[in-house]
Amino acid sequence: MFFEEIKLKTAELVTLKQFYQDTLGVPVIAEEDGLFSLRIGDTLLTFEQAAEGQPFYHYAFNIPENQFKEAKAWLSNRVTLNREEGEDEADFESWNASAVYFEDPAGNIVELIARHNLNNASGEPFNANSLLCVSEIGIVRDDVRLFVEELQSKGFPKWREGNDGFVPVGDEHGLLIVVKKDRRWFFAEKDSEIFPLSISIRGKGIMEFR
Repeated sequence: MFFEEIKLKTAELVTLKQFYQDTLGVPVIAEEDGLFSLRIGDTLLTFEQAAEGQPFYHYAFNIPENQFKEAKAWLSNRVTLNREEGEDEADFESWNASAVYFEDPAGNIVELIARHNLNNASGEPFNANSLLCVSEIGIVRDDVRLFVEELQSKGFPKWREGNDGFVPVGDEHGLLIVVKKDRRWFFAEKDSEIFPLSISIRGKGIMEFR
């Protein structure tokens, strides 16, 4: 499935805009009082000012499947890469994918992932325009399996079987990463929390998560 727009909350609106625009070079294509929108390939990623708290999320950007090393070098010149057990990259054998992680100024856990099953190789030099789409968004719930059953009843397939703490729903173009509340995020030293978000899914409409 394809995410057309994802709307997230942040307490760091100005800092976040400067980071994505100036540090990563991602184009800001819309801005008004209390929000701004980034163009991540086929996805519009919108941040709105949070009324309270410090919301943070996990999301992933697909990159060309043949450019993982180039993307990692590009990213590491701009941010500090997160580590897991001393490693600064992940090799997901069962997913046939390679990924790197970092945190933005709002504490969002951001992933660049090359999914080698996809036919999206590129011969262009890697830059911010090489980010193809938002392909994952974390959905935090108290009961993962019950929520996944609800998604399946609405026509959303599980991509992998998962477990009581983690189930990916959708496909490699768009995955809802359903995780149990308080589960530690991979490649991060923080536990998952529930924050509001909105997703516009091609052919499915808008889904609101609270």
